[in-house]
Amino acid sequence: MCGISGIIGLSNRQESDRIIRAMNDALSHRGPDAEGFYVEDKMALGHRRLSIIDLSTAANQPFFDPTGRYVLVFNGEIYNYQDIRTELTGYPFRTNSDTEVILAAYIQWGPDCLSKLKGMFAFALWDKTERKLFIARDRFGVKPLYYYHQDGYFLFSSEIRSLLSSKLIPRKLNKQALSDYLKYQSVITPFTLVEHIKQLPAGHYMLYSSTDLMIRKYWDITEVTPLKGGQDPEVVKKSVRDLLFQSVERRLVSDVPVGAFLSGGIDSSAIVAIMSKVSRQKPVAFTVGFDEKEYDETAYAELIAKKYDVTHHKVKLRPDDFLHELPHALDALDTPSGDGINTYVVSKAIRQSGIKVALSGVGGDELFVGYPIFHQFKKLQKFQTLFRSTSLLRKILAGIIPAGNQKDDRIKAILSSRDVSIASVYPLLRQIQTNAQIRQLTGLNDRPEQHGTLEKHLIENIGRLKAFDAYSQVSIADYWGYTQHVLLKDTDQMSMAVALEIREPFFDHDLVEYVVSLPDSCKGIAYPKQLLVESLKPLVPDEVVFRKKQGFVLPYDVWMRNELKTFCDDKIRSLASRDYFNGPKLSSYWQDFLENKSKIRWADMWILIVLENWLQANGIE
Repeated sequence: MCGISGIIGLSNRQESDRIIRAMNDALSHRGPDAEGFYVEDKMALGHRRLSIIDLSTAANQPFFDPTGRYVLVFNGEIYNYQDIRTELTGYPFRTNSDTEVILAAYIQWGPDCLSKLKGMFAFALWDKTERKLFIARDRFGVKPLYYYHQDGYFLFSSEIRSLLSSKLIPRKLNKQALSDYLKYQSVITPFTLVEHIKQLPAGHYMLYSSTDLMIRKYWDITEVTPLKGGQDPEVVKKSVRDLLFQSVERRLVSDVPVGAFLSGGIDSSAIVAIMSKVSRQKPVAFTVGFDEKEYDETAYAELIAKKYDVTHHKVKLRPDDFLHELPHALDALDTPSGDGINTYVVSKAIRQSGIKVALSGVGGDELFVGYPIFHQFKKLQKFQTLFRSTSLLRKILAGIIPAGNQKDDRIKAILSSRDVSIASVYPLLRQIQTNAQIRQLTGLNDRPEQHGTLEKHLIENIGRLKAFDAYSQVSIADYWGYTQHVLLKDTDQMSMAVALEIREPFFDHDLVEYVVSLPDSCKGIAYPKQLLVESLKPLVPDEVVFRKKQGFVLPYDVWMRNELKTFCDDKIRSLASRDYFNGPKLSSYWQDFLENKSKIRWADMWILIVLENWLQANGIE
């Protein structure tokens, strides 16, 4: 796990060296174990290393092939690198690293090597002979990759702040991407909140030369063939179990100890239970506990720890601990997000214990029908025919419902939709700010055709999406929306801020492809994540499965009106002064929130406060 950066197009070696060092310094938190550079007259590569596999200095980067033709910088882990290595019999390996396997695989197979890689990665490979740069990103976008291609320069990095540290990029807000952020607390690929800085989409690679920039897709989840009904339930459950065990075992590949998050919920309990079966070492797990009994899940985590003889570390936190860490968490945000502080605080506690790598249960809800959104969408599908024939009535009803709060605005939007397809409904069910709120708060026109909105992407792929059953349609939409751009992005930026590598077994592409291919009839509706639980029986005890969900919720509502009021007020006033916001309306929203006069939620205001804090911290105009 590391940070990578590069630049092409500068006038001389001295300038290339100076700027790549500045970019690399901005990534120091991602890789405290080593740093390295490769510099030519007009190009340079930088690397920060967090040593996980092959801890020797021989595996430091940038990494060169024996001929010196190719140079590689790599962020992530390739879990099956040892299997791939056995196929590369003609290459003279000098290390036991997955880095060298990527290099050898590319030399032998070119871009086709990506189909063989099982892991999370973003890497860049410079061919000194052809003067071409090959960049690739993993299938789900677990590892970030941002780039800038303007004014004769090409820059890339693991983080936006690293690109900005080059001082070659205008710090100008991408206003067309702002509506994405207000809706989804993140920007949908390929764009970002900084004008001309883009994201390489997940499952894509790029080939750059002085005359061309080509981007190609190498993996698409919708290319999976959906299975029909009538699947043998026992065969399905065995397949899910085998794939989960394989996924966890892959993610234990490491030359340093691997720990795990253990919340006491189904997903993390499943991961820890499987670890105990496939790991050669006694599992080490970390649980965050709270004094407030209504939130504390320690008892369920202890049940799993005792059942599987896990070395169990309990970290007791109070809401004030989160409040204390909030400035550090906000500083850690490479891109603004309304979430993530939980991940930051827990990651910091684990890293301070000496652990560099931890498995997480994130992604279980999105794959195994764990959210209400799955059932909401499925229910709407029952009204497809009625929806088509009631356009006028729906418009009348939408006009009657008063606007002004998120729930009513969402109902109005659904009633006004052309249909109840996943392209129409999913964005509305996932929004933080509704379209109506955004129109009131900003002077921006929300024109999806101008940028990479989720709506546009879903519409373009609606034909392939409809081949899948309803639950799988939601899972796929989540991978393109919330999962990639919020869940995985926040997990990466908040954990890497403290140099902790998080691995997510529920994002194994072999597992995901299989579960997404299954019909809804296989996934169960008796209780959340039924297929996951039944596939692993009896690993996850009933006390964990059928308990009331407790999830810890930070008291932002209270903080924003008290301890954080001055901080928040300053940010709202500053944001209200920007020309692309409706200042009086934003100030009115804030005052109504403070006085509890309306149904404005803390989350509606918090994403605005975080946005302004990020704009100020990065000097974005």
